[in-house]
Amino acid sequence: MPYITAADGAQIFYKDYGSGQPIIFSHGWPLCSDAWDLELKLAAQAGYRAIAHDRRGHGRSTQTWDGNDMDTYAADVSTLVDELGLDDIIVVGHSTGGGEAVRFAAQHGRGRVSKVATAGAIPPVMLKSEANPEGTPIEAFDEIRAGVLHDRSQFYKDLSAPFFGANREGSTISQGQRDDFWRQSMLAGLHQAYECVAVFSETDFTEDLKAIDVPMFIAHGEDDQIVPVDDAARKAVDLVKNATLKVYPGAPHGIAGAYQEELDRDLFAFFRS
Repeated sequence: MPYITAADGAQIFYKDYGSGQPIIFSHGWPLCSDAWDLELKLAAQAGYRAIAHDRRGHGRSTQTWDGNDMDTYAADVSTLVDELGLDDIIVVGHSTGGGEAVRFAAQHGRGRVSKVATAGAIPPVMLKSEANPEGTPIEAFDEIRAGVLHDRSQFYKDLSAPFFGANREGSTISQGQRDDFWRQSMLAGLHQAYECVAVFSETDFTEDLKAIDVPMFIAHGEDDQIVPVDDAARKAVDLVKNATLKVYPGAPHGIAGAYQEELDRDLFAFFRS
């Protein structure tokens, strides 16, 4: 299986399909590159080089004790780009992966990244504070940490409901989709998943968003119960020089079903534009 070696020796697993302009897909917490499998296939079939990696601590990558922070995550993407010799890159990220894509583009992507797209992404910052009074209280993230520590298997099973909106009347999310969320989540190391909670909740991407000088497409589900749209996408779009926001009525945080179909159409229209 293909791996690249990060600066600290961590082995980062990646998938690399097709040829053409490269698209790098970054996954959400606590998943892995499998979350983007459909989009990888569609992109490779459409004439792009489709790449997705397992973030360190997740999936098949090394479960490092250190380096579980956003700067290191973005540096790992930069190493992947260097190793594969990529340029004219489109970066796409969901949830925590949206933060990773934004930080990589802002801090490592100048002259290499041509477009950025996010879905249900965490920027600008999730945590409630004096500077961000509309954010999510730290108690909510403490509950996530407690769930990961005490019974992560059941916690992930339960989390799959609000993640995909399966707790909403009329949901068509299958048990199989929820089971796959659990499967991917259980691949993440306990320590690494725990540490990443602070990363996705406390990292401030305000300056990264301001630094992005390429076109950006920001997608978000209106009924996102994990990363509320008003605290994320609707703030992020005002910080980027050339960004377009699309909010999907009734759509959840997780990318599946009718939301996935519509989002993929919009993503590929953005790629081609």
